[in-house]
Amino acid sequence: MNFRTICLGALALSMVGGVAFAGALDEPDNMAPFFTDTSMKTMKPMAEFKTAFMAMPKEKQEAMKKECNDAAMSKPHAEFCANVQALGGAN
Repeated sequence: MNFRTICLGALALSMVGGVAFAGALDEPDNMAPFFTDTSMKTMKPMAEFKTAFMAMPKEKQEAMKKECNDAAMSKPHAEFCANVQALGGAN
């Protein structure tokens, strides 16, 4: 194998792998119901947050809880994860 082929293969794997590692908290479609604006800067009040969270499929709820329990994953989503924790997100 030549060096160029190896580099191109590694680049392709990293591009595909990067998408695969995106979690529930990184998906705009998952997060949009919890915010009042399209820029996702202003979180909804807790009552509306709870309604949106409970309306999600259990699998998505569990994925969000799991990510919020991971310090590295939850850091950029601190306010969101605090609400998930308040709803019993600690496992």
